[in-house]
Amino acid sequence: MSIRMANIPELIGEGYQGFASVDRFLHRSELPDAIVHLVKLRASQINGCALCVDMHSHDAKTEGETDERLWSVAAWREAPFYTDRERAALALTEAATRIADNPDGVPDDVWNEAAEHFDEKQLAALIAAIALINAWNRIGVTAHIPAGFYRL
Repeated sequence: MSIRMANIPELIGEGYQGFASVDRFLHRSELPDAIVHLVKLRASQINGCALCVDMHSHDAKTEGETDERLWSVAAWREAPFYTDRERAALALTEAATRIADNPDGVPDDVWNEAAEHFDEKQLAALIAAIALINAWNRIGVTAHIPAGFYRL
């Protein structure tokens, strides 16, 4: 697979800066960076975005995430490495990322579990994180941007 478009940030300039601004907000928000990284990684796995899986694995590792937790994100339900709070964030990430798979959207039980672990401000930031990574994934997958591209 060859890259279709490498210069998207330049071509969408202001739009790209808007995405980057939301990302900076997320890392300044009350939502822990570890959860932001897990959300980005899990949604990227679901969406098949090689660029983002690679990028967010590296970013999380750089910020101290363990190999076991990174390796196990795709099987988080069966892995013992995550807190109940992280599991609630990952469940919401999966439900919102696969929103078309459920005729009712995000199920109430998934929402209620997340709402038990995050206050309103954190929950709003979590929703923004899920929405943003899904948008980034669509850019990466559509343009065939390969894993490692951002490090070149």
